Amino acid sequence: MSVTGLIMIGFLLVHMYGNLKMFSGPEAYDGYAHWLKEDILYPLVPHGTFIWLFRFVLLAAVVAHIWSATSLSVRTIGVRGPGYDMFKPQAQTYSERTMRWGGILIAGFIVFHLLQFTVRVIRTGFSTSAGPYEMFVDSFSLWWVFALYAVLIFLICMHIRHGFWSAFQTLGLNSSLKSRRWLNVLGIGVAVVLYIGFMLPPLAVLIGWIK
Repeated sequence: MSVTGLIMIGFLLVHMYGNLKMFSGPEAYDGYAHWLKEDILYPLVPHGTFIWLFRFVLLAAVVAHIWSATSLSVRTIGVRGPGYDMFKPQAQTYSERTMRWGGILIAGFIVFHLLQFTVRVIRTGFSTSAGPYEMFVDSFSLWWVFALYAVLIFLICMHIRHGFWSAFQTLGLNSSLKSRRWLNVLGIGVAVVLYIGFMLPPLAVLIGWIK
């Protein structure tokens, strides 16, 4: 679960970088989207091949992450038994206590996001012929789409805040009090950077800065 979680965090950082190209205008954003889907690693691989390899790896990481989380939850419940005479939670932060439910909500958000911007079954204000830049602007011009994403991205970043620290803990990089503190700071930092980076372009659209 640690390795797959870190793979997905890496993907989110790259995705955030791509979204920030909205500030460079339609040509830059649409060009980046085209390069990502068609020309990346060409001519080492044929046009459009890398994106499918990338999607396969990412899907495998998501499935493995969910499977790991489910199997660990089943084992935890099995060890715990029917219940405690006196229950005292060990988790100290809200993000720790909501990792499982947060993960379920994030899985639902991933499905919604793919149906919205990749499959285009759910169209939030944009036409079937809209390009990536136009889809982004038309969607986040709607206040309720912006509000929904603000909440869901916040939940994702909460999940990442604890997941980042927990992943490196599992991999054995918290061998001292100092390293644990630094991992905690880095986890918070990554979560904050991702939230700001993901929400800046939608906010700019909502207030009319990006049109």
